Amino acid sequence: MIRRLTEEPNDLLKKRWPSKEAVDSELYAYVASIVDDVRERGDSALLEYTERFDKVAMCSKDLVVRPSEVRDAYEMVSDDQVKALRTVVQRLEALETKVMDGLNFDVSVNGVDIYRRVRPIDKVGCYVPGGKGAYPSTLIMNVVPAKVAGVRKTVVCTPPGRDGQLKPITLVAADICDTDVIYRIGGIQAIAAIAYGTETIERVDKIVGPGNKYVAAAKHLISKDVAIDSPAGPTEILIIADESADARIVALDMISQAEHGAGGVSGLITTSQILVDGVEVAIEEILKDIDKSGGIFDVLAENGFLYLCESMDEAVSFVNRFAPEHLEIQAEEPMEIAEQIINVGLISLGPYTPISATDYCMGTNHVLPTGGYAKIYSGLSALDYVKTVDIIQSSREGLRKVKGEIRALAEAEGLLNHALAVEGRFKE
Repeated sequence: MIRRLTEEPNDLLKKRWPSKEAVDSELYAYVASIVDDVRERGDSALLEYTERFDKVAMCSKDLVVRPSEVRDAYEMVSDDQVKALRTVVQRLEALETKVMDGLNFDVSVNGVDIYRRVRPIDKVGCYVPGGKGAYPSTLIMNVVPAKVAGVRKTVVCTPPGRDGQLKPITLVAADICDTDVIYRIGGIQAIAAIAYGTETIERVDKIVGPGNKYVAAAKHLISKDVAIDSPAGPTEILIIADESADARIVALDMISQAEHGAGGVSGLITTSQILVDGVEVAIEEILKDIDKSGGIFDVLAENGFLYLCESMDEAVSFVNRFAPEHLEIQAEEPMEIAEQIINVGLISLGPYTPISATDYCMGTNHVLPTGGYAKIYSGLSALDYVKTVDIIQSSREGLRKVKGEIRALAEAEGLLNHALAVEGRFKE
């Protein structure tokens, strides 16, 4: 079922940035029509699309989750689940706080003092997939960095189930993160609503969070008007491993990421024929006990592979061209390999750092660039919610020391009044 390879899977590389084919014009036209309709008609269009796609009839007041719903949600969530959510928040806060600590600094150069400071974005919209499933961890990954960065208002959008309700654990996660507003909307219409505002929905300054191809297309379309984070599509895992790796562990990790469903990629890159054979057998054994309706089989059949290469240099080269969302390195010297990887969303080292754990509570963020965009984007962090501001102050002597350089550059650019503005401060 899963492909064995001795050469790079060029069919997969061609589907990735920057080699992938042009934008799906039909998809974008369809998405644009909905975005434009919500922008023009506001709540009316938003409610119509929610009824069409989510099969839920609502009125405008139902779009905003009430505080009483959040309080009631705690009664439907176990103590263990609440504890787990708090653990995820605490670990992620620790990392993001450290990120923020390093962003403010001072530099002094020859009488000139420069103060680098960060300032938060004012309002951020966080998209969290929902409907049939519940993804409280994704909500936390979106909201916690925003809170640590000091964002004044965090808004969460997540689609309702067929009963019109949101999953209790998602509401509890939102409360633990101190989310300011929760909207019961999803899909294209949610992105349009928070991008442009409606009678009920407040416009935001930036939209973050993963979603299906329709959500991704909507985010791309509105990005000319509202900032967005990196593209986030179907999940991906590559595993670099040598003969020291445990075949069953590799198989479990490949299957765990295939569990996310359609469009995902799950691949092993190794120099060991024995490992390839062992992983193939392990995958077949594990799949015997898995429900075939879950999508794992399709992902492994379409985008799963076991790539036997001649050297670790070849493995590293392929990974850097592929630029995966997730990379596991299960080898005797994993850090040596990791230091050579330049295009990746997240690297996990060794047999006790499975990507499935990083999806939840290891302390890193799981909202990561996919589709090859790890070549130019990083994973979501507090950095996505701030702007940098430089504050500068020069002494008289500091300005005098660069007066000649300013004159030379001003003359070169034909902006002589720049030089005169400086020189005028030194005329008696």
